[in-house]
Amino acid sequence: MTQLPQFSRQLLHPRYWITWIGIGFLYTLVLLPYPVLYAIGCALGRTALRFMNRRANIARRNLELCFPQMPESEREAVIKRNFESVGMGFIETGMAWFWPDWRMQKWVKTSGLEHISNALEQKKGVLLVGLHFLTLELGARIFGIYNPGIGVYRPNDNALLDWLQTWGRMRSNKSMLDRKDLKGMIRALKNNDILWYAPDHDYGPRSSVFAPLFAVQDAATTAGSYVLIRTARPAVVPFVPRRLPNGKGYELMMLPDVGPDMPLDSELATATRMNKVVEECILLAPEQYMWLHRRFKTRPEGQPSLY
Repeated sequence: MTQLPQFSRQLLHPRYWITWIGIGFLYTLVLLPYPVLYAIGCALGRTALRFMNRRANIARRNLELCFPQMPESEREAVIKRNFESVGMGFIETGMAWFWPDWRMQKWVKTSGLEHISNALEQKKGVLLVGLHFLTLELGARIFGIYNPGIGVYRPNDNALLDWLQTWGRMRSNKSMLDRKDLKGMIRALKNNDILWYAPDHDYGPRSSVFAPLFAVQDAATTAGSYVLIRTARPAVVPFVPRRLPNGKGYELMMLPDVGPDMPLDSELATATRMNKVVEECILLAPEQYMWLHRRFKTRPEGQPSLY
């Protein structure tokens, strides 16, 4: 059972004072009008691009691996917009943690909410497939306003930030589960809850299978999707929180349930189909995906590093 972090007097210790100052700055910053925040976030990202050379090279390599036919000039344009999205991701984290619901809803339009309600009416749990978009934090908060669910997360090494991100996410959701708590996830789905789940990171060779993702034929992909879907038989609803251009706000998109056509005869079959779902979602907002991490760092035994 996942034990969620609680506020304690220890979080007021001097070693956290710098973090508290940063939190206060972020809280104050997101009081500004959204068009101003959009301009600040994009400018922050463009500035980061000039200094984060290693991350830019990782993003460049990921795009090259996934889209080998994409012209270099187009890849560079995607990287520039991707870093603008990185800057906005910082701003959106503060929005997700501190904005009231009414302000959030003012800047969001939704589509596909009926896919969630249809599943719940059928007394089915919902495996909400949420990818690592740079809008992730904001998207989880927005979704919870309409359909409170249970999030899956990795505990933060900083105890103060661990408590704060949990507090922020719980403002519009029911609970959180450690990403290692597989039994808790299955229990939530069997109880007909909504479980936010990300199948798109490289979690290492343990409990992973190698399945195609875009042009990469052997991408380490979690086998957790197979276990969850086969055991709990939930609706499988992809979820994309997309930032609209020019500071116009956000679009929260729920796509149709892909559970009925999800093959369950093997971990590889499930992972291959899930990666197709991941591809479809990424292509809805490719410049907003988290290309900055080494998605393909784990390779089959004997194969050289792609980085």
